Amino acid sequence: MVCPNCGGELAADFSCARCAHFAPPPDPAANRGRWAKIAGRLAPVGVLAWKFKAILVIGLTKGKLLLLGLTKMSTLLSMLATFGVYWSMYGWRFAAGLVLSIYIHEMGHVFALRRHGIPANAPMFIPGFGAFVRMKAYPASASEDARVGLAGPIYGLGAAVFAWIMGLLTGAPVWLAIARIGAWINLFNLIPIWQLDGGRGFRALTHHQRGLASLTALAMWIFTEEVMLLIICLAGAFRLFGRDHPEQPDYVVLVQYVGLLVFLSMLIRLI
Repeated sequence: MVCPNCGGELAADFSCARCAHFAPPPDPAANRGRWAKIAGRLAPVGVLAWKFKAILVIGLTKGKLLLLGLTKMSTLLSMLATFGVYWSMYGWRFAAGLVLSIYIHEMGHVFALRRHGIPANAPMFIPGFGAFVRMKAYPASASEDARVGLAGPIYGLGAAVFAWIMGLLTGAPVWLAIARIGAWINLFNLIPIWQLDGGRGFRALTHHQRGLASLTALAMWIFTEEVMLLIICLAGAFRLFGRDHPEQPDYVVLVQYVGLLVFLSMLIRLI
C-alpha cells in the first residue's frame, strides 16, 4: 500500500519509514459497502433476466440459427457479390445493412419451413433483385404456405425496427436509411400477386378477410400517403373476384397480414 501522507511504501504494520506516518488499515466494511452498491445496481438486471429468461433463450437461439445460412458457400458467395454491387452504388455501410436486412427476411422463411418440416435450400442472393429460398417440397395447405410466406416480412419488420432504433440512439442517418428501405421492401412483398409473400398470404384468406385486408391497406394509404399501400389495396380488390379463396377463415394469417401492413406503414411514416 501507499502512504497517504508522502506516497511512500507502507510496512506490514501500515507505518511509513519515510515520514513516520501511521496509516490506519483499510476498513473491510467500506469495501463490502462498495460491492454491495454494485450488486444493488445489478440486481434489477438480474431480476429482469430471470423473469424474461425464456425470451432471452429464444433470442440467443434465433441469433445462432441466423448464422446457419452463412455456413453455406452458395449463400455466402452470392451474399458477398450482392454486397459488392450495392457497395459500389451506395457505400459499404448502407450495403451491409441492406444485405443483412434481406438475409434476415429470407431466414424468416427458412425458420418457418423448418417449423413445418419442409426441406429447403439456404437463401440465394441475386444482385440487384434480392434473394430467394428454394423449397424441396410443397406446403401441405394454403394456410401453411401463407405462414411460410408471411414469416419473411415478419422477420424483415424486426430488422427494420432494429435499424430504426439504432438510428434514434446513434443519430447516424445510414441506420434510418436502412430502416426505411427495409420497411419499404417488406411492404412491397405484401402485394397480393403471383409468388410474392402477400400473394401466398392471400391464398389462406376468405373473400370477407381479403376485403378487410384491402380496406386496411386503403386506410393506411390515406393516413401515410405511401403509394405502395394503394397498389396493395388495388391488387387486393382485384383478388376479391377470384375463386381461389378458401371457405374456412384463417384468423392467424389475417392478423399477421393486417399487422404487417399497419406496422410497416407506421415505421415508414416515422422515419
